[in-house]
Amino acid sequence: MADTYDTMMSPQVEELMDRTDSKFALCTVAATRARQINAYFGQLGEGLGAMVPPQVTSVARKPLSIAFEEIAADKIVPVKPDLSDDGAS
Repeated sequence: MADTYDTMMSPQVEELMDRTDSKFALCTVAATRARQINAYFGQLGEGLGAMVPPQVTSVARKPLSIAFEEIAADKIVPVKPDLSDDGAS
C-alpha cells in the first residue's frame, strides 16, 4: 500500500483503493452511485420512493462524497461481471 499523508479528502484515496481493483473501477462505482444518490435527492419531494437512499450518515452534501463514504464503509461493493458466458448459443 502507498504511504499515507495528510489530505483534504476523507476517506483517503488509499483506503478506497483497497476496496477496488483499479482507479478506473473506483471512479466508475463512485460515479454510478453518486448519480443514484443525486436522483434520490431529486425525487424526494415527489414521493416516488423508487431510488435507494444514502446508506451512511454523512455531513457531506455532495453525492460523490457520500458515494466515497459508502464505499469506505463497505456499503457499496464493486461486482465483477461474469465473462464466462460469451452470449453465443
